[in-house]
Amino acid sequence: MTKIAFVMDPVESLNLKKDSTLAMIKACQSRGLETFYVRQEDLALWAGEVCGYFKPITLRADFAETLDPAIAGHDWITVGTEYRAPLADMDVIMMRKDPPFDMEFIYTTYLLERAEEQGVLVINKPQSLRDCNEKFFATAFPECGPPLVVSRRYDVLRAFHAEHRNVVYKKLDGMGGASIFRIMDDDPNLSVVLETLTEGEKSQIMAQVYLPEIVDGDKRILLIDGEPVPYALARIPSAGETRGNLAAGGTGQGRELTKRDLWIVEQIGPELKNRGLTFVGIDVIGNYLTEINVTCPTCIRELDTQFSLDIAGTLIDTVLAKLK
Repeated sequence: MTKIAFVMDPVESLNLKKDSTLAMIKACQSRGLETFYVRQEDLALWAGEVCGYFKPITLRADFAETLDPAIAGHDWITVGTEYRAPLADMDVIMMRKDPPFDMEFIYTTYLLERAEEQGVLVINKPQSLRDCNEKFFATAFPECGPPLVVSRRYDVLRAFHAEHRNVVYKKLDGMGGASIFRIMDDDPNLSVVLETLTEGEKSQIMAQVYLPEIVDGDKRILLIDGEPVPYALARIPSAGETRGNLAAGGTGQGRELTKRDLWIVEQIGPELKNRGLTFVGIDVIGNYLTEINVTCPTCIRELDTQFSLDIAGTLIDTVLAKLK
């Protein structure tokens, strides 16, 4: 029987109604796969062998249909007894650990890369998780993105603002809309924002032209092996906000992909597939690509609910096809 392990956050921390990893686990169970749960801290190199402390995991058969908060504390999931085994015992390892992308995350990719060398299929590819910073990677496709600059120098960042007058500044390792600042013309906070984000010119950040189309939503488009799901989740900012991230209070509205969306996908899809980035979520505001999310893309459950899809099922079928 095929064995698939999920490197993920603690199960008790997951959002029952929204977590995409749970949809993937359910898809695995419906296909008769043995499914296991392992945390970053459960991975180790032991006597020259990369191993993990695995726990079998089983969701309730009616999990997606019930979503009753009353079951959250007890029987929505069954976690079996932990045991140690080589990572090579698994056929597939799904890296689904949420950011932050820190040194612990990088060390985890080193361990997973050893398993990959022994024939385990790791999704997404560990080297590409390291190489493809979610904000900087988007700059590899300048024809798809808005005007921007990456620097830690105040003079460069100020010059960009002087040229464009309405600019968004953000950290390269931010997530969920955290530490994103919009600075308009004559804003007195420009200096303190640059000092804070660059940590006194010690850290590279991104400055990007403000896109007024954000009021219509920051679209999350999911790609499986370089091919798009036909609908996007437009994350609409709440009143008074410039960030559409669901974690920042945005609301999700499903939409069909536009011609421009499909054109952007055509530009980047082959490169994603070439890099072993099997499951990716790109962010599009108006006509512009702003991010390529490779670490732990979400929005499966919202799109499934609005359009009666089975995105996780398509993903797992794609993964199983790769095994064959």
